[in-house]
Amino acid sequence: MELFGPLRRRKKEESPGGEPRDNARTPAQAEDTQVSDAITPDDLNDADRRMVTSNGSSRDDAVIADDAGLPDDTVLPEDTVLMPLENDRITDWLDEHEFTYFVDNEGDVGGLWHGRIFHFLILGDQDEVLQVRGQWHRDVTIDRLQELLELCNTWNTEHIWPKTYVRVRDDGSVIVCSDVTVDVEHGVTEAQLSLLLQCGLSTCGAFFEYLDTELPDPLRRPA
Repeated sequence: MELFGPLRRRKKEESPGGEPRDNARTPAQAEDTQVSDAITPDDLNDADRRMVTSNGSSRDDAVIADDAGLPDDTVLPEDTVLMPLENDRITDWLDEHEFTYFVDNEGDVGGLWHGRIFHFLILGDQDEVLQVRGQWHRDVTIDRLQELLELCNTWNTEHIWPKTYVRVRDDGSVIVCSDVTVDVEHGVTEAQLSLLLQCGLSTCGAFFEYLDTELPDPLRRPA
């Protein structure tokens, strides 16, 4: 998967340095969209259990989406209809919230949030799995691998989302990743897709903030 490929849509804007623009926002902008505050760290566990079932369906929406007991000619609101997972639906959501993003050479959608790169991936043999994957913006040397593993294990023990893990590159540097992965084999409504994308960005962001607290960047410490 290539990180930066041809930019083919208007919203995939670049910064003067040639990299995708960061979607970091001021508090006022975040309040306007209500995206970054949709699921706060304090609400993660309750929100995980309350709002989303194991297959990614909102419990309230699932009954409507299944058309249980409705006449055949019933026309459901668009946001309650189960539809296949597609990249266009992801980019439409990003456009709606005025986020900048890119599409790489393999068709994967990604963007930057507070300097951290995120990808919105469609996986599975039948494109039935949505994964929001984030990568911490700092590389760490191999001598801190055990410390990172312990931090990831602590998070995974105490939180449902996101799944956190480390990867060691060939050069010995260590990167930290997190992801929210959901099977939407039977389709996903607009409301459910929005919830899952918000959840991926919010919970992964909360984990990276946790890492920043536990491992302060020496370059940003006060003199």
